Amino acid sequence: MIPSTLVAIVTARQEIKKSRFVAVAGPVSDEAAAKEFIAAHSDRTANHNCWAWRIGQAYRFNDDGEPGGTAGKPILQAIDGQSLDRIAVVVTRWFGGVLLGSGGLIRAYGGTAAICLREAEKTPIVDMVAASIRCGFGDLSLMQARLEGFPGAQVRTEAFTATGAELSVSVPKEEAENVARMVADLTSGRVTVNFNGYPPVNRE
Repeated sequence: MIPSTLVAIVTARQEIKKSRFVAVAGPVSDEAAAKEFIAAHSDRTANHNCWAWRIGQAYRFNDDGEPGGTAGKPILQAIDGQSLDRIAVVVTRWFGGVLLGSGGLIRAYGGTAAICLREAEKTPIVDMVAASIRCGFGDLSLMQARLEGFPGAQVRTEAFTATGAELSVSVPKEEAENVARMVADLTSGRVTVNFNGYPPVNRE
């Protein structure tokens, strides 16, 4: 299954035995962004701000004073249970005076996170690779049209030279070889694609 991330920040609330739980989830690109998200969405007036994040194979979770394994880990399990990636979730609790027990806490934290994530709009994660294409004026208009019509490809910038232009583009990583072939075929080999920070593509 292709992992997905969230389109935007979302919130969900539950009240369980007088304790109030608020989950906030959102997309994050790296660990630094996850830490910023957690800091921004933790409430110092609350009793606990428990959280989890996953970015690829990396993940972290924290119980913030709740019994070990009853808060952060269930939040992470809610993330993984919906095949989500590159997201962070904070579940904040205001204690209502009634103890929930370990099982109750697991259900409360994991359940509030799961409700929040189920309601969120999601988008598949597509790894992109940057590339540059130099072409003459004779090939430019056709090149632009084909790139704009290629699924997922985006022309970021165009820099004109005396003989043509250099296009800065991003393409889905899994389609890099297909894009390179398309460019070579369109121009009978006059133009090639140079991928930045990516192994050279066999264009034969």
